Amino acid sequence: MNQTLIQEILEVVEQAAIASAKLTGLGQKDEADAAAVEAMRLRMGKIEMKGKIVIGEGERDEAPMLYIGEEVGSGNGPGVDFAVDPCEGTNLCANNQRGSMAVLAASDTGGLFNAPDFYMNKLAAPPAAKGKVDIRNSATENLKILSDCLGLSIDELTVVVMDRARHKDLIKEIRECGAKVQPISDGDVQAAIACGFAGTGTHCLMGIGAAPEGVISAAAMRALGGHFQGQLVYDPAIAQTSEWADYTKEGNIKRLNEMGITDIDKIYEANELASGENVVFAGSGITDGLLFDGVKFERDCVRTSSLVISTLDSTARFTNTVHIKDGAKSISL
Repeated sequence: MNQTLIQEILEVVEQAAIASAKLTGLGQKDEADAAAVEAMRLRMGKIEMKGKIVIGEGERDEAPMLYIGEEVGSGNGPGVDFAVDPCEGTNLCANNQRGSMAVLAASDTGGLFNAPDFYMNKLAAPPAAKGKVDIRNSATENLKILSDCLGLSIDELTVVVMDRARHKDLIKEIRECGAKVQPISDGDVQAAIACGFAGTGTHCLMGIGAAPEGVISAAAMRALGGHFQGQLVYDPAIAQTSEWADYTKEGNIKRLNEMGITDIDKIYEANELASGENVVFAGSGITDGLLFDGVKFERDCVRTSSLVISTLDSTARFTNTVHIKDGAKSISL
């Protein structure tokens, strides 16, 4: 992992974002995802590295590209593990809604938790609250702690929660405390990262989302010095999702055990989900969002807006890139 590699990782998410953005608003979520996957894999293949996908599009028999365990890159150079979500928020992209982006986390070999395709209860908060709020606490307790840490009254706090039936009681508790709830339909990675920056208006992420995206969020929050905790959810009665309609709690526990996860109730800290010495997060907007703009297509260029957060030099770089088309005659600032 080095600065040259980080620049190439930025280009990986930019190309994935551009590919997906061409289908924005067309209602074609699967096609948008496939376009991002292909573009991301193509750009990864040009990097001098021994890359490996540890979190990707599914098992090899489920995904033709960027499948878990796939080797990417030239095969020479540093060993790098990747957790990727080429089009996070496929529904957002398909419907031209805010918050869709191409994202990945990268680390030295063995530095990312190989999260199973389960759900995860998550808690993200600003650096000032790191190690003080705790996922074991009630929402009420954490809001009181967060209020003290940030020097804000509870009614000034905004908590992002996925708009799901399973969060009915959580949302009710947050509102009864006096805090504001910002429900989102998809894309909790951007919401988690927003907690790491003051001025975004987002102070906390609570609730259950996808576990693989939890690892990507953890990598970003570790690099930012923010708070992130995750706990796997294996009980269908808690997940309350149609995808698990035929699953049982016992069956899910067996699946976890077969994956080598025996402490099924373990609470993972950010530095356990992203444990590598060097950790990088990269994201590029597909549609406009809280942290960056979406892809903009112009006559002579394509514009992307991205964010790279790295532990290598403790930086968060917001990058606006102009991709100049062949034969360009006029490029505005």
